[in-house]
Amino acid sequence: MEKWVYTFGSGKAEGSARDVTRLGGKGANLAEMAAIGLPVPPGLTVVSDACVYFLKNNALPEGLRDEILAGIATIEAETGKRFGDAANPLLLSVRSGARSSMPGMMDTVLNLGLNDQTVQGLGHSAEDARFAFDSYRRFIQMYGDVVLGLDHAIFEDILDDAKARFGHENDTDLSASEWQEVIRLYKALIEEELGEPFPQDPMVQLAGAVGAVFSSWMSARAVTYRQLHNIPGHWGTAVNIQAMVFGNLGSGSATGVAFTRNPSTGEKTLYGEFLVNAQGEDVVAGIRTPQALTEKARIEQGHDRPSLEKLMPEAFAELTAICDRLEAHYCDMQDVEFTIERGALWMLQTRAGKRSTRAALKIAVDMVDEGLIAEEEAVSRIEPASLDQLLHPTIDPRVARQVIGSGLPASPGAATGEIVFTSEEAMAAEQEGRKVILVRMETSPEDIHGMNAAEGILTTRGGMTSHAAVVARGMGIPCVTGAGNMRVDQRNGLLLGLGVKLKKGDLITIDGSSGQALKGAVPMVQPELSGDFARLMDWADKARRMTVRTNADTPADARAARAFGAEGIGLCRTEHMFFEGERIHVMREMILAEDEAGRRAALDRLLPMQRSDFTELFTIMHGQPVTIRLLDPPLHEFLPKTEEEIADVAAAMGLLPRQLSQRVEALHEFNPMLGHRGCRLAISYPEIAEMQARAIFEAAVAAARETGAPVEPEIMVPLVGLRSELDYVKACIEKVASAVMREAGLTITYLVGTMIELPRAALRAHVIAEAAEFFSFGTNDLTQTTFGISRDDAAAFIPTYQRKGIIERDPFISLDFDGVGELIRIAAERGRQTRPEMKLGICGEHGGDPASIHFCEDVGLDYVSCSPFRVPIARLSAAQASILQRRETGKS
Repeated sequence: MEKWVYTFGSGKAEGSARDVTRLGGKGANLAEMAAIGLPVPPGLTVVSDACVYFLKNNALPEGLRDEILAGIATIEAETGKRFGDAANPLLLSVRSGARSSMPGMMDTVLNLGLNDQTVQGLGHSAEDARFAFDSYRRFIQMYGDVVLGLDHAIFEDILDDAKARFGHENDTDLSASEWQEVIRLYKALIEEELGEPFPQDPMVQLAGAVGAVFSSWMSARAVTYRQLHNIPGHWGTAVNIQAMVFGNLGSGSATGVAFTRNPSTGEKTLYGEFLVNAQGEDVVAGIRTPQALTEKARIEQGHDRPSLEKLMPEAFAELTAICDRLEAHYCDMQDVEFTIERGALWMLQTRAGKRSTRAALKIAVDMVDEGLIAEEEAVSRIEPASLDQLLHPTIDPRVARQVIGSGLPASPGAATGEIVFTSEEAMAAEQEGRKVILVRMETSPEDIHGMNAAEGILTTRGGMTSHAAVVARGMGIPCVTGAGNMRVDQRNGLLLGLGVKLKKGDLITIDGSSGQALKGAVPMVQPELSGDFARLMDWADKARRMTVRTNADTPADARAARAFGAEGIGLCRTEHMFFEGERIHVMREMILAEDEAGRRAALDRLLPMQRSDFTELFTIMHGQPVTIRLLDPPLHEFLPKTEEEIADVAAAMGLLPRQLSQRVEALHEFNPMLGHRGCRLAISYPEIAEMQARAIFEAAVAAARETGAPVEPEIMVPLVGLRSELDYVKACIEKVASAVMREAGLTITYLVGTMIELPRAALRAHVIAEAAEFFSFGTNDLTQTTFGISRDDAAAFIPTYQRKGIIERDPFISLDFDGVGELIRIAAERGRQTRPEMKLGICGEHGGDPASIHFCEDVGLDYVSCSPFRVPIARLSAAQASILQRRETGKS
């Protein structure tokens, strides 16, 4: 019989940290903390399978209610309180907890169990009465929003009106009787809007809250977050039901968030914030300015209110000791939530803390030095895609800054963009190719799509653990929060800073490392990839099996890739060399020539250009392998299109514009991507392949003599589907190679291979391998031809497919393992049946995607090739893939 509920508390638990798949991250860690004797409010976890069942059947599983009741009875026994009891009520928190952390994306309900009777039992004294009615107000507002579906802004409007009527500025100023009036108005609103009263039965409240948390797994913001972070939708979320502890019981109570190390810098120091007389949502929402945990942080951040260390020294000492114990237990930096109820410390959550990439590197390296983890574990802990944060410019320290406001350095890095005030504006700007900074008073989970579209985020409210800060750090987006000396005038679309008034569209720069907002665009500098980064990448290089090459068509690309650790060029697209300056004119003359003599005349002019390019690439790579793909694109891409271009080319060729237009029209193709391109060009016009081969071999001779390092070019014939196609082109290449070597008096070692980008080529790989000396998988075209989907048009419907659960990932971003991947696996196996030592690689955009790289390791490819700025990502991903495979196979 399925077990739906696991209990924890009082030094024991039915689950543990190992049960994260069923209990979710929060539930598993609550069980672990309880089991090792930490002060955790007793509770129970409803497993994620129940969520999957609920979403499929729109009902809770049979037997779940009875298991929850039994779990609540356990909580009652441990607390001495009873759920629904008017004299001594047990109140509950109901929180989500997926196996992968999704901060702020799903719903929470606090103070559950309050009604018109139990609120009286909660408020025994005058001070308690005020607290009790405030708690009841909070519960109705949260339940009305999360479970009943009413806009939380409606409740805020009622509260604001009440504060104005009673003459108060802050929530904390309202008396018990004034809170009762707010409660009356809240309940009247619910009955008016929904046609039924606010539910008074605690069990009805609980069933509604559990269902709402399950449903929030499919909310728009949660779905968007999962797509951005590759979290499968079929996982579902667990639900954690715990006894409430209260941080809003006066000056001796508090609530807060702490990191065992600084999540922005990685410094080994307790880091976080707290609020006195507050509940947890007050810290995250940013509606009150939080206080620093430590005196050191208070001084550094310029706060005038006391730190937790000064205000509650005993609770602070206990928190510090627990944080040290948790970090040692999990061997990782922890993000904890805590509540202090009248001096008693309670731990509400621990999880691996989200951190900036720079902090992640420092923490991983430091923990190796501290003996907590091994080098390979450190390598495994860094999210490869996050390295992108380190590979882009930061503000030049030498330039003057026009500071227009300042806040907290919530997520490091710098970004420049136009001001936008809504997520919708950010999305529209991204689609138009404009870079923007999203400026808000505060962000909420509904802003996830706009945050992802923005270059950076600036909020005037909130702290280091606010929604904007946590999400931005996870995304690697620069963020400044709590810029209190700036104001957003939403109505008029203005940002008011220190002496400036900026409108939508004005340029600003934010520095997420200093917390400053600057007027206009500011010069940037490239980061130094040394220190912790260099050490960790050295460990990664020792751990990986596959080599990492780059896709580079220009010397600038090749130099950048070498700086990032590329071990050769896996794809040089020669057509990209023909689009600049005078070359495009000569290329057009060659294509439009009416006979071979005309084509050869143009090719003779192109030869020294190609030779010069290849010589420079070979020299930069200094003996490392360079794979050069012969001309591949449809010829129409080079053709003149405007009347002016046609007239220019016609004049150069001694033709009338009308004659040239007829020639252009004759070359028109209905489906050019499946037309006259790739090896088909080399077969139709072998003089093109001959020119390119001569340029390659002459460049190899020149570079070898200049550098003293042997050059071994790898010549790749594109779009091969038949072995006979490769045979024909290879014969042309070999003829030119023999001629150049005879002329130079130098032997050049080279390979001729093909790009596997057609399903037929993959299926006939064992035959093609009789001629091909290497395979390079062109996964961009292989994905197009396997799916029958144009990459250029896929954006019109792929997002809809993802949203509706038809596919999980965009196959042009992350490899389709079941279809395209199967063809790669077949081609690799069949190719090596014919040629056991055949070199295999991947050169499509998937070569920089971590998930795709893991697949390449599994298939046994020799290398991956990617764009220059993704080389570090690929190096780390390849290392992690090797480490994982060794662990799975039990090899050291």
